[in-house]
Amino acid sequence: MSIIATPTPGKLLLTPADHTLIMIDFQSQMSFATHSIDAVNLRNNAGLVAKAAASFKVPTILTTVAEKSFSGPMFSEVTEPFPGQALLDRTSMNTWEDAAVIARVNEIGKGRIVLAGLWTSVCIVGPALSALDQGFEVYVIADACGDVSAEAHDRAMDRMVQAGARPMTSLQYLLELQRDWARGETYESTTGIARSNGGAYGLGVTYAKTMFGAHEG
Repeated sequence: MSIIATPTPGKLLLTPADHTLIMIDFQSQMSFATHSIDAVNLRNNAGLVAKAAASFKVPTILTTVAEKSFSGPMFSEVTEPFPGQALLDRTSMNTWEDAAVIARVNEIGKGRIVLAGLWTSVCIVGPALSALDQGFEVYVIADACGDVSAEAHDRAMDRMVQAGARPMTSLQYLLELQRDWARGETYESTTGIARSNGGAYGLGVTYAKTMFGAHEG
């Protein structure tokens, strides 16, 4: 029997309403020893993810570890898109073992969890494996995570993928939420985020709009 195609999105694609984003430990002390990605790209990618989530009104949890006593403040690129939102500070390395974070996860009530943060092998592996074990679908934004070495980051990503997590990138996250240029209510925001944080793609958008007045869709 032949398969009939339909113009509908696959169930594995993310939508703004079907997941909780958790951004973990984007803090000064954690970034000093991060070498799998340089600090400029890390901050840019984290900012892109935060802006995308805020633009699409994705329920987002911002969590730190020992903010006042050891690790320092969260990157402004992450906090500025969520003005006034409280940061959930922890003592546990594994975010999923913090009662306040889990209370917020349950309050939001989404079956999909998207993770980004520092370090991949500790602060991301912990909640990823824990959430998978409890039946959640888990996505990890690989280029908005970092670790003490490329080896540490890569092996952490391998471990999570082998357990069932789905890797993606920061720009992919933004464009997957938009997914159709005919969605006019988020068009300007999406292209604006791409222009400010989307690297060469953003430069291309700027060029096309400036030189030709181009408009997708």
